[in-house]
Amino acid sequence: MSNELQHHLELSYTELEELNLHAKEQRVNRVPMDQIQAERLKYLTDEKGIKAVTVLFSDLEGRLHMLDYDKKFFLKSWDNLTFDGSSIRGFAAQNESDLRLGIDWAAFYWGPADIFGAGKVLVFGEVIDKDGKPYAADLRAVLKHYAKGEFEKNGYTLNAANEIEGFLFQGVDAERNYHETGKFEYVSSGGYYHSLPNDTLRLFIDRAAEVQRAMGFQNEKDHPEVAPSQFEINYGYAEVVAAADQVQLYKLICRQIASKMGLTACFLPKPIVGVNGTGMHSNVSVMKDGKNLFWDPKGLEKVSSFAWDFVDRILTHGNDLCLIFNSSVNAYRRLDPHFEAPNQLKASAVDRGSMIRIPLGNHRSARLEVRAVGPDANPYMLLYSIFKTGMEGDIAKIENLRSAARFLPDNIYDAMENFNKSEWTTKILGEDVKSRFADLKKAAADRCPRLLGTIIKTPEIQFHHAVYTQYLWNQF
Repeated sequence: MSNELQHHLELSYTELEELNLHAKEQRVNRVPMDQIQAERLKYLTDEKGIKAVTVLFSDLEGRLHMLDYDKKFFLKSWDNLTFDGSSIRGFAAQNESDLRLGIDWAAFYWGPADIFGAGKVLVFGEVIDKDGKPYAADLRAVLKHYAKGEFEKNGYTLNAANEIEGFLFQGVDAERNYHETGKFEYVSSGGYYHSLPNDTLRLFIDRAAEVQRAMGFQNEKDHPEVAPSQFEINYGYAEVVAAADQVQLYKLICRQIASKMGLTACFLPKPIVGVNGTGMHSNVSVMKDGKNLFWDPKGLEKVSSFAWDFVDRILTHGNDLCLIFNSSVNAYRRLDPHFEAPNQLKASAVDRGSMIRIPLGNHRSARLEVRAVGPDANPYMLLYSIFKTGMEGDIAKIENLRSAARFLPDNIYDAMENFNKSEWTTKILGEDVKSRFADLKKAAADRCPRLLGTIIKTPEIQFHHAVYTQYLWNQF
């Protein structure tokens, strides 16, 4: 159909950035939800160029799901959007499948028409159980409830920024086709900071950065990473729920742009042996009354005792949380000390093999960098577990806790055992959600060779939780 006949909304990237930054500012300033809701409903009613509203939510493993609702239907039914939860991995059983989507009006995005389609806007949803309460397996709702509680009780604003690395490979759907090809093909042989202005990897990074900028990410820097065909596009910190939302949007943007270029943006932690793996370093801080509580110019490494207690609790529970941070079979290939892997349960300002790094900062940027995280982790579960543990976890009475020679598991079975035995993971997730998550991890692990070996095995790609076509999973 001719675009001239459609008259669907298509905004310039400058207009998109202005709209998205305004929405982001409302979120930062905690504008009352009823005020934002009224503003969004009026906008949707008045803007004739919008045809559909895309509602996004994530399953228990962190896989992003999207439903498009016709705008006119959405305006009539936004408070009663039901869906079949039994079709979502880790959600409801078949005999209790009816779930509902609530709308988080503050998490509203305008996306470029050339990437998301003309006449569409995006908004994150919250999964609601039959009793009207937030659904326990929707970790976004759990994280939002926790962050809200910390602000109301203690005045804390939880901030995060994730550095998400990825690979760009030849061909569309390279992971899904791996069982046929047995290999991934680079688009660039360059390395850290190295790419020519118009090579394929640089064009992809530039295009993704443009879209992120338009969607209010507030970009900082972007560059090729250490491994060939590897990339990283950094952006500013945000309140913790918005930060997790941006992880999901980042991956969606990268995959969509790569697909339009006939390529694949891959977020497997270690798709190719012999080169650096892919991480999602998670930078976190806590603010109160506009003050960064992690900063202390007189403190050790210029961070506060509050921050060091946060560090110690993460280190104490590091093995408990490892399965949350590294949630796939393939993730344990990345925890290899030969490739700057952060597999040591210690903290350091300089050693990048440490689970936690203390970056050089000031009163604005002081933070902790949790490095032992794969890019396929559920960002909501990840950030919830980091903040919940950092502020409420135990501190072990271990001599030299911050520098002792202790290591994270090097395989998913040991990580599952630690996770299952841990009282702490039961406390933060609840028995039911913990059990569901563990069952999903075990199902994937049992379909793969127990020993990682030195070559990538087809099942660790085929049954990776991001490769979710029924056809592939039914090959087992």
